[in-house]
Amino acid sequence: MSLPNSNDNLATGDTFTDASITSARDAQANAALRVLQNKKPLPEIDFTIHTMDDGTTASTLERYNKDVMAPAVTVPTNDVFFSKEFPDRPDIVFLKEHFFREGRLTEEQAIYILQKATDILRKEPTLLEVDAPITVCGDIHGQYYDLMKLFEVGGNPETTRYLFLGDYVDRGYFSIEIWYPDSVFLLRGNHECRHLTDYFTFKTECRHKYSETVYDACTESFCALPLAAVMNKQFLCVHGGLSPELSTLDDLRRINRFREPPTHGIMGDLLWADPLEEFGQEKTSEYFVHNHVRGCSYFFSYHAACAFLEKNNLLSIIRAHEAQDAGYRMYRKTRTTGFPSVMTIFSAPNYLDMYNNKGKSFMPALVHDFTAILKYENNVMNIRQFNASPHPYWLPNFMDVFTWSLPFVGEKTSDMLLAILNTCSKDELDDDDLVLNITDDAENIGSSSPTHVPEAATPESAAATPVASNPASPEAESTEVLLRKEASKSRIRQKILAVGRISRVFSVLRTESESVSELKDLMGTTKLPYGYLALGAEGLRRAIHSFEDAKRCDIENERLPPTKEEKEKEEKDKIMKAIDEAQHTSQSRLEELEAIKVAEGSDVHGIENH
Repeated sequence: MSLPNSNDNLATGDTFTDASITSARDAQANAALRVLQNKKPLPEIDFTIHTMDDGTTASTLERYNKDVMAPAVTVPTNDVFFSKEFPDRPDIVFLKEHFFREGRLTEEQAIYILQKATDILRKEPTLLEVDAPITVCGDIHGQYYDLMKLFEVGGNPETTRYLFLGDYVDRGYFSIEIWYPDSVFLLRGNHECRHLTDYFTFKTECRHKYSETVYDACTESFCALPLAAVMNKQFLCVHGGLSPELSTLDDLRRINRFREPPTHGIMGDLLWADPLEEFGQEKTSEYFVHNHVRGCSYFFSYHAACAFLEKNNLLSIIRAHEAQDAGYRMYRKTRTTGFPSVMTIFSAPNYLDMYNNKGKSFMPALVHDFTAILKYENNVMNIRQFNASPHPYWLPNFMDVFTWSLPFVGEKTSDMLLAILNTCSKDELDDDDLVLNITDDAENIGSSSPTHVPEAATPESAAATPVASNPASPEAESTEVLLRKEASKSRIRQKILAVGRISRVFSVLRTESESVSELKDLMGTTKLPYGYLALGAEGLRRAIHSFEDAKRCDIENERLPPTKEEKEKEEKDKIMKAIDEAQHTSQSRLEELEAIKVAEGSDVHGIENH
């Protein structure tokens, strides 16, 4: 019901009193009240039930996948943390299960474990001497769940001895929980130092899970780690390799290991050296060549390895430090013993979740029907492989869910923009009247339309449509309208295409987030190059190839990272180079302008003379 119009009343000669107007308003209000009172109630939504796209329902009050163990959400009390049998030691059985459920300790408990481990490590010699049976394992790189699989296959670490060749931390997200100080022998790797743990993920992990105090306690324990071991008086076990300064085993015993590893010298070489890629088929007679891949230390040759083994009456060098597709590599045999001169072991299967390699461990122990270990007992070795174990999903760089969901929000926003723009269909865009109306409406609300030739128009078409010199003439107005119509069409088409591309990019970010993160890791960057997201899901997967491709992409991370001073110097050099290039460009431009002025002056002078 609408109120009476006074103008209509005057036209008909009728008059209305205040009472009739009030009555009409009351009737209108009563009608509105009746509508509100008779309004159908909104459907009730049960937020404890979630309905899937396929119509199935699930409770929001319990875990959807009950087969996956719920994470531990509380830190243990000291009564649970310490063993009942040995009150001064942590309960290893409890910790194994607690860490398997992604549980954490209190800061005091974590520091207690690290300090106890450091005290044990300090008492050990720089060169360990261990007898068989013992399990020798390569790099772990924080892959806790694969470590648990290794212990499962190789035997309980409380009863089976293990020798790890270093690199327990970095580039994995579960490395703080790998300490078994009373049941394993640990050697130092190149990643067990402040420089690399600061550069890679371990320091970030410590800060995220605990604090920088825990990180400091970890780095203190790193400096107490032994550097090498002689196993069964037959094998030299070390993380990296040989050094030009290493002649006898006594040279190892004399090293001061309680410090940050230097980039030069015998200690750094033990952690960083590699065998030559053409090991055993070298084209050089030199024993040691600069290691350009690592940016420090050396490559050692087959002849260097044989000379060291013969002088020290050893069979082979067992090392880690390099990812291997099969999990291990046997190098050329020595002429005197017929045994491989060097063996490389890598015990982190599917390294970084991208290499898809198989892990290995050496196990000089009793023969069991296990996989993924190398057993050695009574001078007999057997190599077996093990595959990666599933682990909980962590967002890259400990990202929170809100940040991770932004591509979804962006995709939905771009979908809405695309829906708005798509109110104009292709047929409508080709309709001259529609485009003319759009242009006129834009003018009415104060928008300006371009009067230049749009990108869609060719130079020939522009030249074939001359604009009259009199802007008020009908011919000029007609030409201007045509140009404006074509420009409007072009703008709308371009907007639709642009928003469509944005929608595709956000869709790829949302659905292929793991591939995007993996590709960033492979490329060693936090920002993908232009155009990669536009490739789509299949294009991203094609960009991630085989183990060798992944290894080549990751080779930059195998180098010794630059120090802070080197980074600052590099940044300063970049700035100075940019300034020099800008000055050179400006100078060249000034010279060009001067030459143009001189040429123009010569032309003018010639014309005047003429």
